[in-house]
Amino acid sequence: MDWTEIKIEIAASQVDAAAAIAQMVVPYGIYIEDYSDLLTEAPKIAHIDLIDEDLLAKDPAKAVIHVYISPDDNPAEAIAFLREKLTAAGIGQSISTEAVKQEEWSTAWKQYYHPLHLGRRLVVCPSWESYERAPDEVVLTLDPGMAFGTGSHDTTRLCLELLEEHCAPGRTVLDVGSGSGILAIASVLLGCDHADGVEIDPTAVRVAQENSAINHTGDRVTFHCGDLVEKVSGSYDIVCANIVADIIIRLLPDAGRFMKPEAVLICSGIIDEREADVLAAVEKNGFAVRDRRESGGWVALACVKKEA
Repeated sequence: MDWTEIKIEIAASQVDAAAAIAQMVVPYGIYIEDYSDLLTEAPKIAHIDLIDEDLLAKDPAKAVIHVYISPDDNPAEAIAFLREKLTAAGIGQSISTEAVKQEEWSTAWKQYYHPLHLGRRLVVCPSWESYERAPDEVVLTLDPGMAFGTGSHDTTRLCLELLEEHCAPGRTVLDVGSGSGILAIASVLLGCDHADGVEIDPTAVRVAQENSAINHTGDRVTFHCGDLVEKVSGSYDIVCANIVADIIIRLLPDAGRFMKPEAVLICSGIIDEREADVLAAVEKNGFAVRDRRESGGWVALACVKKEA
């Protein structure tokens, strides 16, 4: 099988932030095309007449990030991850791939996706495969399509492991940046009464609603498209945010008002290099870490409000 090349076109002014997110997908590096300083820097090393005309014709306002996905990895999961995290960070993007046409993304990942055991009881299973569950297991049927979150990525798996520790009858859940809906759906299957998911990407909201219907949780899970503050009110027993470090830091000042006094805030999507930044924001905003998980260079935290 061939490798898959993913091309992400973004504004050159946002290339550093976009590159940091793209680097989360692969451990072996990325390739960036950024011509924003071509006309000012190139003459310092070559006469302008000697520079290729195609190079000079490049749009200096745009940059392209190239990510290469191994045949052993899932390109559609990577694409969905990039789309969700870039959108959450406010970075407009155009994503294309050489190996898989866009209209094939929602089915190409099937070859990589099989029943997956997460935590103690949860099994995530694609709809086209049968699975005979053990008496204590909970099976979540999931076809994420173009929305990130199948449980195979470390960030989602860590979040689900922490979530399972806190799910119980009578509890309610808020999932910020719900993606495929896996966390919200899993929470009610694991015993919670109701979950609200908030997502700014309308495609992800549609996919999450479809996944909820497949799992017969439509009466207990609601997905909202838009900004957290505009779409949600009230307080919850569990708040989940499987996003990126910068968005978690931005969320922390507002998170407390969506939490009941004894609620837990579960944060995942934190690359280990940014953990110290998130911990500083956790402390600054009156939270304390009660549990920590790590895997594959990623960190997830379970936080509670400090006592006044």
